[in-house]
Amino acid sequence: MNSKYLQTLEYDKIIDTLGTYCKTYIGKDNLKNIKPSFSKLEVLDLLELTDEAISLIYRKSNIPLSEIPNISVYIKSLESDSILTNKPLLDIAKVLKISREIKEYFFNDDEFDYSNYDALHNFFNNLYANKSIEEKIFSIVLDENTIADDASETLKSLRKQSQKLEQSIKDKLNSFIHSSTYSKYLMEPIITIRADRYVIPIKEEYRSQIKGFIHDISSSGSTVFIEPLSVFELNNEITNIKVEEDIEIERILSDLSSMLYEYTEKLKYNLNIIGDLDIIFAKANYSLSLDGVKPYINDEKYIDLKSARHPLIDKTKVVPIDISTGKDYFSLVITGPNTGGKTVSLKTIGILLLMAYSGIFIPAKEHSSIYVFDNIFADIGDEQSIQESLSTFSSHMSTIIEITKKATSNSLVLLDELGSGTDPIEGANLAISILKYFFDLGITTISTTHYQELKNYCLVTTGFQNASCEFDLENLKPTYKLLIGIPGKSNAFAISKKLGLNDTILNYANSLMKQDDISIEELMKNIYDDKIEIEKEKETIKKNSAQIEELRKKLENQNNFWQEKQNKILQKAREEAKAILSDAKEEATSVINKLNSLNKNDISTANNLRNELNDKLKDVSINNNNTLNLDALKTLNNKFSLKNNTLKNKQNKNNKSHSSVTFSKRNQFKSQNISSEINVIGMNVGEATFIIDKYLDDCAIAKLSPVRIVHGKGTGKLREGIHKFLKTNSHVASFRLGTFGEGEMGVTIVELK
Repeated sequence: MNSKYLQTLEYDKIIDTLGTYCKTYIGKDNLKNIKPSFSKLEVLDLLELTDEAISLIYRKSNIPLSEIPNISVYIKSLESDSILTNKPLLDIAKVLKISREIKEYFFNDDEFDYSNYDALHNFFNNLYANKSIEEKIFSIVLDENTIADDASETLKSLRKQSQKLEQSIKDKLNSFIHSSTYSKYLMEPIITIRADRYVIPIKEEYRSQIKGFIHDISSSGSTVFIEPLSVFELNNEITNIKVEEDIEIERILSDLSSMLYEYTEKLKYNLNIIGDLDIIFAKANYSLSLDGVKPYINDEKYIDLKSARHPLIDKTKVVPIDISTGKDYFSLVITGPNTGGKTVSLKTIGILLLMAYSGIFIPAKEHSSIYVFDNIFADIGDEQSIQESLSTFSSHMSTIIEITKKATSNSLVLLDELGSGTDPIEGANLAISILKYFFDLGITTISTTHYQELKNYCLVTTGFQNASCEFDLENLKPTYKLLIGIPGKSNAFAISKKLGLNDTILNYANSLMKQDDISIEELMKNIYDDKIEIEKEKETIKKNSAQIEELRKKLENQNNFWQEKQNKILQKAREEAKAILSDAKEEATSVINKLNSLNKNDISTANNLRNELNDKLKDVSINNNNTLNLDALKTLNNKFSLKNNTLKNKQNKNNKSHSSVTFSKRNQFKSQNISSEINVIGMNVGEATFIIDKYLDDCAIAKLSPVRIVHGKGTGKLREGIHKFLKTNSHVASFRLGTFGEGEMGVTIVELK
């Protein structure tokens, strides 16, 4: 894409803004070479990188990237086997440290799913990290001027020797400056250093009184710095050790440098990766600041931008626009008054496409879709060529001629104020002809104009569509809202009247208008007004629909809440009922055992036990809100009737035959009234076994066998529970599943003892 068109659409300002999000010099330098891609695959890759970077920022916060030192020159020195000094080594160690931290940022997370970051994975994976080299350099090179004492045993020993000698020199000089003999010769009682040798400041008039070497004289000449002969040899020894120390430091630096020789390519590669990651995450952070979205890339050569905003206008002030082209029409003509936002709309389209082509998310709403054109041409603004003495019209026409030569059917052309700067009639006809030429070639165009002829042409020509920028006549201000399908009015008469132009002038001007033009203007006004009303109604319906849907969901949630609460209450009631019945059965068993243990004369105690059981059975029914099976409770009561139990038989030894007849008749009655089948389908295991237990008691008394228990097939849990119960029941001799014709798996046949 020609740099002229990039500048016209203010792409350079986008890159400048992007640069403020870069952290490193190399990222900022690489931005100078950034250009939008016009390859769909490349655009998809660029957007995916930004998408993954945004996801990482949400998942792990921002990448730990900060300014890095420029080590390119040092790498070249290493390539020529040179020895690096302190600062270059420290700078390389810093780059290695940042590289390692960036790598760890991505990989040091056991719960992290790397499969979601295929595009970024290689960048982090290919970063070279060597913690041992990094730490070794930092442990040896303390700063730009200092090598650690522990860098080697030799260096450590030399520095200890030097320290001892220095202390000896200081001791001698201290005794010198504090002696009564020499103190009067001193300018100050201090020890200082000149030319790396320890000296003392002597007053100039006493210089001959001190035997030694003069190393310096003050600027005023009043002080001379003398090295006394008494410390001369000690200073020499320190100097010699210093030479050895420098040789040892040089050897240490040589070892550190040679350690890096084999990693020069990796260091260069690290710089490239860090620069790339810097730009990728700059795009991500810039996209987040814009509330940008990842546009869908279509193959049908259309643009559909929803609530698109120009990125260089304050997002709290810019008016979003909805704009589309390429489906039902390929040439969109935007009309309306000056300062109405036509040019901004044109630039918004162009710059958003260029941002997306560069991997930057666009300031628009979700589901916005764009096409990757093979080029974007833009003729926007008043660009007169002073050097060539070209008029506005000539300047625009030169650009359009260039576009006609280079644009293809997959290009996008943006034209501002097409045909302006010349005779209106000729300009309008020329504008129509240019748009038709582009349309016939299959080129997508978006243009702005004032010409009524273009509005009319779009109304009657397939593939062309009008659009306009809304204008608030009441306040004489543009709203900057774009309306597709509605041609704009210049509103010249209305604006002039609002500003106070004389009615006589306005009336005469209006009389000069052609009637057809007036009719079309009125038609357009009516369409415009209808459009506004429809938009308002749609917005109201949308809000109402949203409220209804919200209410529906709320009611549904409430219903689910109460249904769940009801189910929990019922389940709790069942569990309580089961526990109560179990307790009642245990009580009944206890009473039976007590009755069986009573002797024949203990009728009073038996009666008391029966009354106690009756009271407990009533309490069970009342306390459980009568939810228990009252027939079962009555049956429990009749198992304990003193009229038919063995205790009464013992009391009436003389009436044995009468009792036998009565008991026999009772059994005969039961055998006639008890069914040979019981149905427990739908019950849980606890409920079913309680009913079956009572039923088997009655069947045993009535000497009824075999009997059928109908439990159904279902999941088999009820059948298994019943079978488990039958194995422990004292009345059961054997049981089996039903055969063909008996109910098979849904029925159990029980033989009683």
